[in-house]
Amino acid sequence: MEHNSQTRQSKGAFAGWVGVGVNLALFAFKMIAGLLTGAVSVTADAFNNLSDAAGSLVTLIGFRLSAQRADQEHPFGHGRMEYLAGLGVSLLILLVGVELARDAIVQIVRPERAALTAPAAAILALTILVKAALAWFDRHWAKKIGSPTLDAAAADAVGDALATGAVLIGLALTPVFGPRVDGVLGLAVALLILRSGWTAAKGTVSPLLGEPPDPSVVAEIEALILSHREIRGVHDLIIHDYGPGRRMMSVHAEVPEDSPLVAIHSVVDHIERELKERFGLDAVIHMDPVGADGPQLRRLRALAEEAARELHPAATVHDLRCDGDDPTDLRFDVVVPYEAEFSDEEIRAALTEKLREKEPRCRPDIGVDRSHVL
Repeated sequence: MEHNSQTRQSKGAFAGWVGVGVNLALFAFKMIAGLLTGAVSVTADAFNNLSDAAGSLVTLIGFRLSAQRADQEHPFGHGRMEYLAGLGVSLLILLVGVELARDAIVQIVRPERAALTAPAAAILALTILVKAALAWFDRHWAKKIGSPTLDAAAADAVGDALATGAVLIGLALTPVFGPRVDGVLGLAVALLILRSGWTAAKGTVSPLLGEPPDPSVVAEIEALILSHREIRGVHDLIIHDYGPGRRMMSVHAEVPEDSPLVAIHSVVDHIERELKERFGLDAVIHMDPVGADGPQLRRLRALAEEAARELHPAATVHDLRCDGDDPTDLRFDVVVPYEAEFSDEEIRAALTEKLREKEPRCRPDIGVDRSHVL
């Protein structure tokens, strides 16, 4: 995936201009086919392509706005404008779906006859192939630069190809089944378009609200950090998404408590540069000093981890420490997923009770975190 913002903007703009040109050409050809057949569905499909050209313009504007530099009012940049552009394209898809559904219902209730001519059939078949190619083009660049806006445009192109196919089949079957078949097929395609628009909208709204990072990316990040022998463990990984190519992360890294400060700081700086180069992440790493586990601390750690798993299978324990061998001074943090429907107070009470069943003298000081990764 491309992380450089200037490269992303230029490639996204190129894809947007291709979308504008292709959809305007398809609009013109389908209007000709509509005049040749006299079919309302073909004319409606033509205006569908005109709305797609408008959607491609929205895509262009979104890429241009998202590439603006950070300023005093927006210190994290304007990357989320691309998500808003994707949302705009999704809303256009939904609007087209509603309009096509309305026209299809009218055709079912008050059918009008239309004749499919050979030139019109050739034009519609050609536009299906062009739309399929455009869908592949948009999907290819969406994956290459990680663009939800182009993803939405690709979904729209697939829906358009299906819509045109249904129009063509409906016109071909009209002499056999009557004019209502055109409306029935048109309604089915309108529902498919509405579904693709809803899916595309969710794909752009979710990162705006904030979502957990891809588990495979999390695993790669943790593996990179732990590949440095000075790092004993990682936890509390959070990734903030300010738009494609503009992500920030923070993580806690456990380091030996007797490590020379300057030396371990150099290691952490090196890891932050690696994260930037490999993942395009601006990283901040917090160092947690940990000591060597003695027998008592290992026993208490095992008890705390067992109690946490009994509370929820995905719960984990970190930053466990204890002064000497005194279990009354046990302190640790527990991370639980959001689906664990307990309050922080209930979690602390449950863990304390379970620990004291095995170690009656235990008076734990427990911090509760919610996991920001899947």
